[in-house]
Amino acid sequence: MRLDLDAVSVALGGRPILDRVGLTVHSGQFVALVGPNGSGKSSLLRTIYRARRPDSGTVRVDGRDLWSLPAAETARHIGVLMQEQHSGFEFTVAETVALGRTPHLGLFDRLTRADHQAVDDALDRTGLTAFTGRRVGELSGGERQRVLLARALAQQPKLLVLDEPTNHLDLRHQLDLLELVRDLGVTVVAALHGLDLAATYADTTAVLQDGRLVACGPPAEVLTPETIGAVFGVDATVHHDDGAARFVLRPRCVCPDDCHWSCRTRRAGVGADAR
Repeated sequence: MRLDLDAVSVALGGRPILDRVGLTVHSGQFVALVGPNGSGKSSLLRTIYRARRPDSGTVRVDGRDLWSLPAAETARHIGVLMQEQHSGFEFTVAETVALGRTPHLGLFDRLTRADHQAVDDALDRTGLTAFTGRRVGELSGGERQRVLLARALAQQPKLLVLDEPTNHLDLRHQLDLLELVRDLGVTVVAALHGLDLAATYADTTAVLQDGRLVACGPPAEVLTPETIGAVFGVDATVHHDDGAARFVLRPRCVCPDDCHWSCRTRRAGVGADAR
């Protein structure tokens, strides 16, 4: 599924949140949104999964205006994993994942064999087969995150929208989750906090700052020391090893003599003469 955002703007309480954002995501592409807190990443995702209608501009899927489509149709084709989803703790893992089939069912329909197979596949892909009978409320935060991802996969979406999907996950499960998402073969738009994750798994990185899209392209071309410094306010060194990027980030020095050591010790309460 192709996604096009054309000059999308959103304001809350008269304050601009998104400012004429334009972005094209080709079918099967993985696009990572990165930027500081408050840069507009979550707001942009909300316009994609119909939680927030843009004040101006257009969101199109496969060339059709998202807001002109029936809500049931978009629910079948767009899967969502948000940062915080605390409802449904009384349900079992299997029951929760089966909710992903709801957009494909009529009001009184029961799950078919194909529906059960989709649920089983999602549980298997996310390593949750052994958890099927457990209550979601009994699980750790990372395990619950995997359950919610499995629910989205059971939906069999053409477009997957992820808002900080690696929150609450340990390092191994962060990598497992993004490996899985990358290999699904569907269109993915994900807000990611870690620049290293964006550089490793995304085909395209889109950088947001103050609600504007300031850079977009292959991670190696976009996540440069200059862009990282301008957007995040840190000094960055980027190392490329076997096609993978590694970032060394340091707080930007505010001392008159541009001394990083002095700047760090000053924040720790050590006098400048301690050098």
